[in-house]
Amino acid sequence: MTRRADRLRVLVTCPPMLGMMDEFLPAFTARGIDVDFADVIQVLSEEELLRMIPAYDGWIIGDDPATAGVFEAGRAGRLKAAVKWGAGIDNVAVDAARRLGVAVAHTPGMFGREVADIAMGYLTAIARGTFQIDRAVRDGRWPKPRGISLKGKKVGLVGYGDVGRNTARRLLAAEMTVLVYDPAAHGADMPPGVELGAWPERLSELDFLVFTCSLNEGNVHMFNRKLMERCKHGVRVVNVSRGRLIDERALAETLQSGRVHSAALDVMEREPLPVDSPLRRIENCIFGSHNASNTTEAVRAASEKAMNELFRMLGAA
Repeated sequence: MTRRADRLRVLVTCPPMLGMMDEFLPAFTARGIDVDFADVIQVLSEEELLRMIPAYDGWIIGDDPATAGVFEAGRAGRLKAAVKWGAGIDNVAVDAARRLGVAVAHTPGMFGREVADIAMGYLTAIARGTFQIDRAVRDGRWPKPRGISLKGKKVGLVGYGDVGRNTARRLLAAEMTVLVYDPAAHGADMPPGVELGAWPERLSELDFLVFTCSLNEGNVHMFNRKLMERCKHGVRVVNVSRGRLIDERALAETLQSGRVHSAALDVMEREPLPVDSPLRRIENCIFGSHNASNTTEAVRAASEKAMNELFRMLGAA
């Protein structure tokens, strides 16, 4: 199909949105915008983006490396605006984009409940060994692993934004106590059952550690070998935020030693998880596929917000 050179062109590289692209296509068509939905599992490489992005006026970004170099290539071509689908913008060189004259926006606060649901599901799974039972029954066995009750257990919740607050509500409903680590939070804002702590104090008190914070240059590997050794023996870890918050090599070793009882990771340092990752060989580690926000309702809401922001910035609202 031949495309007119004067029509706006948009690239979408966000996997959850791509999964519902038939629903979103009419919004572009109605505005006379040509849209390409990328063939991508998790992210495009920087090299792929450098080749592709100059041909587009707009970009809806997933977790792709939206680096300064990519924005420079885009600005040398047609790129005028970009929207990061979702709340986290750690993969987007926002300052570089704006310096180059590319308008940038994102979609915060769209799926705190959905990610919190997954966080709670993971926490329950590693408390009761449900993943081990599933694997064993499929293999013809009938195990009876002894878990731990949630009531009365203490959870360290790293991050108290939209996801963190929604996760805290679910933890309190399970009659757990919550210790929040977030420098932007205030003790006066905490509901009963939630305390405010200063990272990494009081790690030895925690039965669970749940990461729901954003990633920045200052907290890469904030949970490292030294801090894992300070935790209560047998702590259980959940990460529904960003993989680079945790030193995976150290986590693998402390899982093997028993210092960390088990871990549930919806996100990893490299995605998809490399086939040679030592975590793959550890029975007490369960994985997601960076999919915690992916419900029909949440994807629809975030995608509509992303599209509307992009249409506005491109003058096509």
